[in-house]
Amino acid sequence: MDDIGTNNHVQLCGVPVGEAEYSHSARTQDFFIFPLEVRRLSGNTDTLNVVIREDMLRSVVPYEKLCLTGELRTFNSRRGDWPRLVITVFARHIEPCGDEDMNLVRLRGTICRPPKARATPMGRDICDLMLAVNRHYGRSDYLPCICWGARAREAALWGVGTRISLAGRVQSRRYVKLTEEGAVERTAFEVSMTEAAVEYAVSAAGQS
Repeated sequence: MDDIGTNNHVQLCGVPVGEAEYSHSARTQDFFIFPLEVRRLSGNTDTLNVVIREDMLRSVVPYEKLCLTGELRTFNSRRGDWPRLVITVFARHIEPCGDEDMNLVRLRGTICRPPKARATPMGRDICDLMLAVNRHYGRSDYLPCICWGARAREAALWGVGTRISLAGRVQSRRYVKLTEEGAVERTAFEVSMTEAAVEYAVSAAGQS
């Protein structure tokens, strides 16, 4: 049986860039959400949505650095005129810190959608994956992942059902979606893979 606690691990150090706001209630507990800005080595930043229990609120002070560990969580939102996959970081532990910015994700799961290989206008190979990661109570989180170069060419050969473990970072990406009201800027979240190992392989060859 899988050790579910090792399937999904996130470690972040960054700066809250807004107040925590009420998110939802579950099992008699209230949960709050706030934006955390994490700087990349390039100097660019990712702004990630972090969910915490009410008793953690005192640790979140806008623009004062903190570190946290937790998990990536997903749910399908049907608010507005289109369904979308919402990705948040569910914090298990949080504390003020003075460490360098950090963004580390480790996942273990199963590919649940055929990989989508493509290339940038400059000819660099990219592959998009959807990874199903088991959670407690029989639930799963469905996490979009992306890889590049030689790893993308390898991932394009993986079939649905391939089980992998990976390391990387969770990143935010802005894009423009054309709607009936015109062009709308939106934000997508994905895991950028830096390492991956296949635990159980299923070839994409012959899959429809």
